[in-house]
Amino acid sequence: MYVLSSPSGAGKTTITRELLNNNADVTISISATTRQRRGGETHGKDYYFVSTEDFRNMVENEEMLEHAKVFDNYYGTPRGPVEDALQSGKDVIFDIDWQGTQKLAEIARDDLVTVFILPPSRGELEKRLRSRAENTLESEEQIQGRMSKASDEMSHYLEYDYVIVNNNIDYAIKKAQLILEGERLKRRRMVGLSDFVRGLKDGL
Repeated sequence: MYVLSSPSGAGKTTITRELLNNNADVTISISATTRQRRGGETHGKDYYFVSTEDFRNMVENEEMLEHAKVFDNYYGTPRGPVEDALQSGKDVIFDIDWQGTQKLAEIARDDLVTVFILPPSRGELEKRLRSRAENTLESEEQIQGRMSKASDEMSHYLEYDYVIVNNNIDYAIKKAQLILEGERLKRRRMVGLSDFVRGLKDGL
């Protein structure tokens, strides 16, 4: 399970999209949320859009790997699709915040790789948020709310395995890809390695 976290506007969605495009054996965990669907978003692709009541029922039935309340809405990771993907041999990318990352670490730390994406400066982060707001129609109040929340989010970078400062999006994508490849090469993640080595030894 490969987690990417960042304050809004730091670039994790772009990095996630490129990792998915460049790796056929990687899939993304689609979160469930109670927030309203934005223009262009698709149920089951961008998010599972559910009612607050349905979300609470999923939590009570232990159908969520993690969940949190963010900006007055609930977000969570449905358990079933993630477990199915992992069992089929795929790596799963999570686009979640530090709260969700902490909860995943509590239940599956050995299977977890965590990366925090930082913006190059506070000014650049605000610039990116304002640019995005032109498409999402977010208000000035919402932009300032995201900037305020960013300070708290960035204070959690020490809890992550890796940190990428997104000065250049292409370079940041390459770093994220290198982390993915390096973690796959760890001995404990190489499925079938013991049988392979035994075969080599038997052949000598």
